[in-house]
Amino acid sequence: MTAPRQMWVLAGARAWACEVARRYACDGMLWLGEPPAGAPGGAAREAHKWLGRELDLLVIDAWTGFDVEAFGAASGALRGGGLLLLLTPPLAGWPHYADPEYARIAVHPFKPEQVSGRFLARFVHLLQSHDIRVVTEADALPAWQATPGNHPANWHTADQQAALAAIMAMAQAAAPIPLVLTSDRGRGKSAVLGMAAAQLLRQGTHRIVVTAPRLAAVATLFEHAALRSAPDVSAGIRFVAPDELLHTLLGADLLLVDEAAAIPAPLLERLLAHYPRSVFATTLHGYEGTGRGFAVRFQRVLNERAPGWRSVHLMEPIRWPEHDPLERFVFDALLLDAQAADDAQLCGVVVDACSIERVERDVLLADDALLRQLFGLLVSAHYRTSPLDLRHLLDGPNVSVWLMRWQGQVAATALTVREGGFDEALAEQIYQGKRRPRGHLIPQSLALHSGFVAAPRLSGERIMRIAVHPAAQRRGLGTRLVQAIVKQAQDDGLDFVGSSFGASAELLAFWQRAAFVPVRLGLTREASSGAHSVIVLRPLSVAGEQLFAAVRARFLAHLPALLRDGMEEVDADVAAMLLLGAHADDGAELDAQDWRDVESFVQGWRGYEVCQVAVRKLVRAAIDQAVLDAVQRELLQHKVLLCEPWESVIAALGYSGRAQALAALRTAVAQCRNAAL
Repeated sequence: MTAPRQMWVLAGARAWACEVARRYACDGMLWLGEPPAGAPGGAAREAHKWLGRELDLLVIDAWTGFDVEAFGAASGALRGGGLLLLLTPPLAGWPHYADPEYARIAVHPFKPEQVSGRFLARFVHLLQSHDIRVVTEADALPAWQATPGNHPANWHTADQQAALAAIMAMAQAAAPIPLVLTSDRGRGKSAVLGMAAAQLLRQGTHRIVVTAPRLAAVATLFEHAALRSAPDVSAGIRFVAPDELLHTLLGADLLLVDEAAAIPAPLLERLLAHYPRSVFATTLHGYEGTGRGFAVRFQRVLNERAPGWRSVHLMEPIRWPEHDPLERFVFDALLLDAQAADDAQLCGVVVDACSIERVERDVLLADDALLRQLFGLLVSAHYRTSPLDLRHLLDGPNVSVWLMRWQGQVAATALTVREGGFDEALAEQIYQGKRRPRGHLIPQSLALHSGFVAAPRLSGERIMRIAVHPAAQRRGLGTRLVQAIVKQAQDDGLDFVGSSFGASAELLAFWQRAAFVPVRLGLTREASSGAHSVIVLRPLSVAGEQLFAAVRARFLAHLPALLRDGMEEVDADVAAMLLLGAHADDGAELDAQDWRDVESFVQGWRGYEVCQVAVRKLVRAAIDQAVLDAVQRELLQHKVLLCEPWESVIAALGYSGRAQALAALRTAVAQCRNAAL
């Protein structure tokens, strides 16, 4: 029988706590924070480097900054019988401690000392209400020693056996249907994938492809595949990154997708379309907070595209016993299993009868049931909601929390942040790329990428997250909530309300119904959504209207050029919606904003793609007057006038890479600028 894991809090002076922790040192230990000489470990934010191993002793030094994501991640590596030592200030004073982590939460102009201690206050309360041992300097030190695991190498649970049988049946079926494998951490999900791969390879399957957000995530899978396969057989399994897998469209007898919730939904949908014999596995209540959102949204896709798909859930833990006290505490402290309201409580929602309020965070701290319902809704709606988001929600000095309730239940919620309001000097530095104050996504993006130096001087509200309960969607709740946020922003005298999100036709339609209009499209796909990010704005003041009109006109003028040179892979439906009202503007004379774009490109403040329309106007007007050598002329012809991709230009002109080609282009454009002035 596997022994339960323990967590002790060493609450006292840091020197004392570190000395006590050293007394329990053993072979299978990890120290996160500032480990003493000879102890394995490092900074808490580098915890991912040590994931995949099993630990007997985990020391987390909260004095160096309490990284809640590292706490959640590393605790899952602690096996049964293991001990977690958390080094903290005396508990009564910990919520008031100047936690170094506050530097990650404070945004300009707030200082770390202005971050609240609500998260830590809640954490301390939970420590005192759970089966967690608190050791102070006045207490005798308890005894503990590591107990080795008692499972043989080939041991597996009944849940794993059932999952293995399901994978084998699907892989060998004449008409395969996708399989979804879910579990909490420590249930042997990745091990099952490896077992199945090994068995299929022995039976003659030759092409098994494994994909995951990163190679390290499938170390356990490959370990179990090798353990149960002869070396020459295991060569039939290979890892391919998700984007590469879609780009190359490999032939595969079976596709195993591990940690599927951390892969953007559009990529998963395309994998499903091309690889029908697939297993999609993910952690349901992981420290990254992605599994439940995946389960809700991907189920809809499967229902549409693969009716009859099967789901298998692993419940019995392997690394620790059922009802493990540490697992229960981590779930509660990080809200890993927080749930939105039951569907039945919201199926009859009436939008006009809902209440809307901007709630004080102290209310959430005092009402844990409300906090759980709110956070559970956010997690179900967004892939990347994590424990750090919970800390931002409770402590972020520029964050506002909005609730929309129906008969007391949370039907919708939104998180907003105040942005902008910089002085002229700082706005100029942002425009030139010399300063990047933490936060303030929209003003900084419109200055640095769109080229509007005035943008950071305006003040606005960014809707950072918005979520409507699945049972209450498509009834106007989201639009009504946005209207309330806009009304409050107007009352507060702000210049705009905006948002940024991974562009999809559905989301664009939602924001356009709320009178928000696209003003910028990101040049690359977001890792979290798999889509290009889009910024939408709704101006509120005269200054906001002026900025909006200028930014919108420039966006529409540049968009056709962007979509044909560097962003050809943008979803066709998204491109069509964005192009409404757009026109090519390559032939007009340079205006004042064009000259600013040219100068910002020549100076290296901004990239070519976001300045290319102005550069093209300049080159057409001045290439014959500029003092250019033959290579410079050819570079301008190929890249600027013919809009050829960088790879072709580099190959044709013999540059060592994109950096050298870009530097040469800046020089050639500067020559054209000088000739035109």
